[in-house]
Amino acid sequence: MGILYIVPTPVGNMEDMTLRAIRILKEADMVLAEDTRTSGILLKHFDIKNHLMAHHKFNEHGTTAGVVERLKAGQTIALVSDAGTPGISDPGFFLAREAANAGITVQTLPGPTACIPALVSSGLPCDRFCFEGFLPQKKGRQTHLMSLVRETRTMVFYESPHRLLKTLQQFAEVFGPERRVSVAREISKLHEDHVRGTLAEVIAHFEQTEPRGEIVIILAGADAKEIKLLEKQERKEQRRNTKNKE
Repeated sequence: MGILYIVPTPVGNMEDMTLRAIRILKEADMVLAEDTRTSGILLKHFDIKNHLMAHHKFNEHGTTAGVVERLKAGQTIALVSDAGTPGISDPGFFLAREAANAGITVQTLPGPTACIPALVSSGLPCDRFCFEGFLPQKKGRQTHLMSLVRETRTMVFYESPHRLLKTLQQFAEVFGPERRVSVAREISKLHEDHVRGTLAEVIAHFEQTEPRGEIVIILAGADAKEIKLLEKQERKEQRRNTKNKE
């Protein structure tokens, strides 16, 4: 049996690449890449001369069986995404699951990901948090947000710059304009910045400043006061419904 290595790659600064990641990519029999053009630039930067094969969300169900057979035959294969850790809002889960189910060793290297630096830098509690990734763009979006109203842990979301303002406005409608939030932009890149405050304050900022680059939203969880208010509203609604039935 071979080994499947999940290899994180820099989300911004090339210096975030680990020595182990470089070695694995050089030694692997094959490197699977979300975009061979993007990963080709990375490999060239570190003088890694290895065979690249495309493996992304549009073809992973068709290519995974062949990759698993290569692993069974003893090959060492490395999987990379365009940036960060494969499987975290990037292709990787399906191949890792199928390889593990086939009894193949799957090893994930520690390394870059945008969500953890954004979370730790937010100033919001990070001892307990939940990762939500990208929200549904249309169907199920509001339902999903409503399911998080009672969430007490800090929440982590990914968002595109052109949808950021709308998403923050939806958050204010669902969670209240005074909920604390941090918007991290361009993690580990030259123009990295963090905008912190209430949802109302951060919305006002981005109404004046056009957001650009890769975005991570860190949203505070509900506090005890908010939970108590929700429960009070629910009891009031239940009494109203009961009265209407009578």
